[in-house]
Amino acid sequence: MSDAVLDLSGIEKTYNRGLPSEVGVLRGLDLRVAKGEVVALVAPSGAGKSTLLHIAGLLDTADAGTVAIAGRAMTGLSDRARTEARRREVGFVYQFHHLLPEFTAAENVILPQLANGTARREAEAKAMALLDLVGVAPRAGHRPAALSGGEQQRVAFCRALANRPKLLLADEPTGNLDPETSDRVFATLLKLVRDTGLSALIATHNLDLARRMDRVVRLDAGRII
Repeated sequence: MSDAVLDLSGIEKTYNRGLPSEVGVLRGLDLRVAKGEVVALVAPSGAGKSTLLHIAGLLDTADAGTVAIAGRAMTGLSDRARTEARRREVGFVYQFHHLLPEFTAAENVILPQLANGTARREAEAKAMALLDLVGVAPRAGHRPAALSGGEQQRVAFCRALANRPKLLLADEPTGNLDPETSDRVFATLLKLVRDTGLSALIATHNLDLARRMDRVVRLDAGRII
């Protein structure tokens, strides 16, 4: 268990509990992601993969079961403690970049660090180093609207890694890109994860991308198979 960066045990989640429209999404789900492991999560639409990622990333709570990140139990924490743990331990990447439109690429990577207590000079240096790693440093002063879709998503990757999380969660991170750009951007993400020694759980419909990860798991009928 010591090598598990993410450990989900007996996770259950039901929406509209007690109502005629009750929907059981996760049913006693178990999943572990080891240190440095990159796991592909494959599931059809509506199977609950976003719910799973939100529970794993402390954005939502399970009805039953336990969540541990980096060996620390997260179940039952106060909202404030969950927020602090999420900011410190977890990085998120979504299908849409969700960059702040009024700020530059560099500022979008700097701001999460400032919120985490990092000194501005250190945050600026870290932002530029990350943007350089993904080949977007020359565009650091541009706002998101002036960037291509691939560039926007690369900046989003940098933002997710800015606070040096132990776990990266990504929900269809290249799903909004054309196939050629998707392949290039995913290669960038995978290199970033490898270079930083992160553990990652990445949801994708793309089986070619899934096969490039260490392990593929499938979410079916509320359980991992």
